[in-house]
Amino acid sequence: MVYRTLGNTGLKVSEIGLGCEGMAEDDYQMCARLFDEAEKLGINYFDLYTSDPQTRAAVGEAMKGRRDKFIVQSHICSVWENGQYLRTRDLEKTKAGFEEMMRLLQTDFIEVGMIHYCDALSDWDAIIQNGILDYALQLKKEGRIRHIGLSSHNPQVALKAVETGKIEVLMFSINPCYDLQPASEDVEDLWKDEAYEHQLTNMNPERELLYETCEKQGVGITVMKVFGGGDLLDASLSPAGKALTVNQCIDYCLTRPAVCVALSGAHSVEQLRESAAYEEASDEERSYAKALASFPKISWEGHCMYCSHCQPCPVQIDIASVTKFLNLALAAGGIPETVREHYKVLEKHGSDCIQCGACETRCPFGVEIRANMAQAAAVFGY
Repeated sequence: MVYRTLGNTGLKVSEIGLGCEGMAEDDYQMCARLFDEAEKLGINYFDLYTSDPQTRAAVGEAMKGRRDKFIVQSHICSVWENGQYLRTRDLEKTKAGFEEMMRLLQTDFIEVGMIHYCDALSDWDAIIQNGILDYALQLKKEGRIRHIGLSSHNPQVALKAVETGKIEVLMFSINPCYDLQPASEDVEDLWKDEAYEHQLTNMNPERELLYETCEKQGVGITVMKVFGGGDLLDASLSPAGKALTVNQCIDYCLTRPAVCVALSGAHSVEQLRESAAYEEASDEERSYAKALASFPKISWEGHCMYCSHCQPCPVQIDIASVTKFLNLALAAGGIPETVREHYKVLEKHGSDCIQCGACETRCPFGVEIRANMAQAAAVFGY
C-alpha cells in the first residue's frame, strides 16, 4: 500500500480508503469483515458519513483493540432522527449527534471531523452563522477532532470554504464524469444536457481551480463517488456508454491535484481487494486516457447513485435500498432470491410511498423517485 501525506495535517494515509456504504450489509456483519481485510491490505483510512447508530456501533466494535490502526474521517451534522438520517445545521442537534457518535465509536477523538454535505453558498453561510464551524473549531481545540473537514459536491462552495483557511480536509466527488459538471447551487442544473456538450477531456474550470487551490493551500482531498455509484464500471449503466475499470477510476482520482485518498465504497471483501489491487496494477492497466478520449457526450440525468441525499422520507422509506433492489431485479430480468429476501426485510417498501415528492426536490440527479417506488411495488408485489 502506498501512503500519502494528507495535505498539511501530517497524517500518513493509505491512498486507497474504505467508504462506509457496505458496512450495514448482512445485518451489520459486513463491517467487521471489511475492517479485518482493510488491516490486512494496509488500508488505514475510512469515511463514516452515515448516522445510523447501528453502523456506528459496528465500527466501534470493529476498531476495538486496534484503534491505532485506523484514521477516522467521521461526519458531524449527520444525525439520526425518528429512525432515519438527517443532515442538520441545528447546533444542539449537531452537538448531541457528535456525542452519540463518539460513544458508539468508543473513542476519545477522531482524526478528521467532517462538516457534512454542503452544496450551497447559503448553506455554508448557515454553517458559520449557526455556530457549526465555531463548534468544530472548539472540538479541535479540545483535541476531540484533530482536523476539520468539509464534504461537498459543488466546487464554488468548496472553494469558498477552503479559502477561509479553516478547512484542512475536503471530501469531494471526483470522477471523469463529475469533472465535466458546472457548479450550481441548484443541483438539478448539474444534470441538464447542456452541461455535457464537451468531451470528457475538458474539465470544468471551477473544479480545476478548486483542486489547484487545495494543492497550493495544503488541503488534502479525499474522494467520494470514485466509481459513480458503480455505474462507471458497467457500460449498460454508465452515461458515457462505455465502462471504465476499477483501476482507471482510481487512477483518475489519484492523479488530480491535492487528492490523497480514493474511498472505495466496497460491498464485499472481494470488492475491497479489487480496489487495493490497484497498487499492483501496471501503468497500462491504470491508464484511462484512451478510454476518456473515446467517450461520447454523457449525462447523469435520472441515474440513482444511492447517496441518500433524498432522505428523510416522511414515511421512513429507505429510498436508496428500495431503488437498489429494484435495479438489481430489473438488471436480472427477474427477482433473484437474495434480492427478494433483502427487499422483504426492509421496514418500508415501495407500496408505502405516499407520492408526496419531497424526495425528488432533494435528489441531485433528477431521479423520478415516485415512479421508482411505484415500479418497485409492482415488481415485488408490495
